[in-house]
Amino acid sequence: MNRNKPELLLPAGSMETLRTAVRYGADAVYSGGKQFSLRAKAKNFSLPELQEAIRFAHGAGVRVYVTANIFAHDAELDGAAAFFDAMAHFPREAQPDALLIADPGMLLTAREHCPGILVHLSTQANTTNAEACRFWQAAGVSRIVTARELSLTELITLRERIPGDLELECFVHGAMCISYSGRCLLSRAMTGRDANHGACAHPCRYHYALVEEKRPGEYFAIEEEDGGTEILASDDLCMLAHLPELVEAGIDSFKVEGRMKNALYVASVARAYRRAIDLLCDPGRQADGSLTEEGREAFRQELPALLEEVRGAATRPMGTGFFFGDPDGGGLPDDPGRLLPAEKERVFLGVVETAGPDDSFVIEQRNRFAVGDEIRVMKPCGRQGLTDLRIPVTGILGADGLPVEKAVHPREKLCVTTGGDTPPEPGDVLYRI
Repeated sequence: MNRNKPELLLPAGSMETLRTAVRYGADAVYSGGKQFSLRAKAKNFSLPELQEAIRFAHGAGVRVYVTANIFAHDAELDGAAAFFDAMAHFPREAQPDALLIADPGMLLTAREHCPGILVHLSTQANTTNAEACRFWQAAGVSRIVTARELSLTELITLRERIPGDLELECFVHGAMCISYSGRCLLSRAMTGRDANHGACAHPCRYHYALVEEKRPGEYFAIEEEDGGTEILASDDLCMLAHLPELVEAGIDSFKVEGRMKNALYVASVARAYRRAIDLLCDPGRQADGSLTEEGREAFRQELPALLEEVRGAATRPMGTGFFFGDPDGGGLPDDPGRLLPAEKERVFLGVVETAGPDDSFVIEQRNRFAVGDEIRVMKPCGRQGLTDLRIPVTGILGADGLPVEKAVHPREKLCVTTGGDTPPEPGDVLYRI
């Protein structure tokens, strides 16, 4: 691992989001198979699809980590062994770069059936100290995904106390679980869906009211905000403003949560963090490992625009989690309270599949738009920073090849023509405000 520049690790819950992550700046992605992954409701990948996804990512120089981080019961270990054995027999160019595991039984099974593939330890294992890190390294783990409850100070100390060849990965962005290291029992108790087997129903996001036991049926409001009261839900995480501290702490990989998110979210967050890491690290590092003033200043100059980008992808308030102590509702520096989602919602329209003549392109439509609308084209970040093109829709052909004024059928393949000097390219993510 090149400690001069941390890895940007992005979620890929489907082939579409995997391709988007690769296009918009991932160094690595993490994906799950149809079983043994803690995101059972994501689309995930069959074994043939997993091979295709890994080949595609590797062709672009992007690593792929496969999640198998359930807490397994005995009845599941034979199936896990078959899953690991299948990946061990993938063609070399289609083998995962690492497996993401939390359960010791799953770890031993993986080491037996695919010894040539590295193992990363999931945050679900809630690793919080250096001795635990050494224990897991002795068991064959090459990277620790640290517990989300660690502070920045604790991460710095951990890096100093563990072997230099043991990598550290931490979450920097995305949803946070109300339970310790995500090991929630509430979903299973309320709905029968086990969060520790990837089937979480997210009861922490439900809306709640207060009921007094002698007054059944009388619901008293718990005032929180206009959109409802989610007293068990935590803010999302956003450490974008604090990447300089995390780079200098020696974190090897910055992880973004969101395997159930769409391509618009992946593209937005990917290019913001890609740009931030490049601004900080491309000028190089000083002899003591600290960032140069050139990198810091370039980052400071673009930080407001980068924060606006992640606000555009947010659906909930964002904060800094446990990085600066126990969460107390505080937000990012220089921000009055938490970092809130953008006031104007971005509506995901689709990803350009193919581009044709006369500024036309084909997409699988996700949300409504119409002839005459102005849509926006999200481009991967380049040397000029973040770029969104605005183009008018001048025509739409439905799946039957006939013109329509409005696109109203989700998942319909449409051929769209636009005005503008720069037509969208395959892989571009489209949205409207």
